Amino acid sequence: MFSQLFSVIAPVFICAAIGYVWKRQNRPFDADLITALSVNIGTPCLAFYTLTSTNLEPDSFNRMAAATGVTMIAFVVLYVPVLKVAGLSQRAFLPALTFGNVGNMGLPLCLLAFGEQGLALAISYFAINVIVMFSFGVAVAAGAASWRQLARLPVIYAILGALVFLYTGATPPDWVSSTTRLLGGLTIPLMLITLGVSLAGLGIQSLPRSLGLSVLRLLSGFAIGWATAEGFGMEGAARGVLIIQCAMPVAVFNYLFALRYNNQPEEVAGTVLLSTALSFLTLPALLLFVM
Repeated sequence: MFSQLFSVIAPVFICAAIGYVWKRQNRPFDADLITALSVNIGTPCLAFYTLTSTNLEPDSFNRMAAATGVTMIAFVVLYVPVLKVAGLSQRAFLPALTFGNVGNMGLPLCLLAFGEQGLALAISYFAINVIVMFSFGVAVAAGAASWRQLARLPVIYAILGALVFLYTGATPPDWVSSTTRLLGGLTIPLMLITLGVSLAGLGIQSLPRSLGLSVLRLLSGFAIGWATAEGFGMEGAARGVLIIQCAMPVAVFNYLFALRYNNQPEEVAGTVLLSTALSFLTLPALLLFVM
């Protein structure tokens, strides 16, 4: 079991460590370019190829999408009163706590733990997460929804296109599958290296607050994921993927939201950094539970 866990954790940690060390050595890294390639090309291709090539049943996608929606609602219902009692900004910390790192970290973990089937299910979770993040998340952070920003995301159209094939039982042309497989293969290593680079540039301003929010995120994420999986009667890869995605640390994207809308970006950065560091310590127990 140890070797199985290590084979899942090691690639994630090593890729992120490469990015972290690269940044700490002040080597050039165009994070904007890499992120743009991942968001606009890599992730859409990965989503399309995975959903159309893994024989994922439409019912499995629907079930994971519905479960994801339930977890999103549960996060908000839990965190709104907690932040209110703690006297913390909803605009700064509600998106940070609600949206975990289900892309850069969750997708690789689900792939390594459960194979292509796990990745397809993880992309189902990721798709709903992205839609909620760029609608509800932006509305909270900015004070107004930005449907135009959501409509610009190529991954939305890639997933919609994949769903056409998924629901009709048709298969895309070989050249489309080959191209999206090739381009999608760039995504996961680039995501993990970029995660390491991003973490190297962040700091912790308020340790007690960041620590408290990080622990809250990881523990409540696991609990909500487990409870939702039980409620939906999920088993095997579906159960594991839902729990893993829910238990991910605060996404780096939340720092960008806070920075863009001037919502205490330094404190959000601390929560991103500390929750990610803690998640590497809790990953063995998490994977042991779901695998």
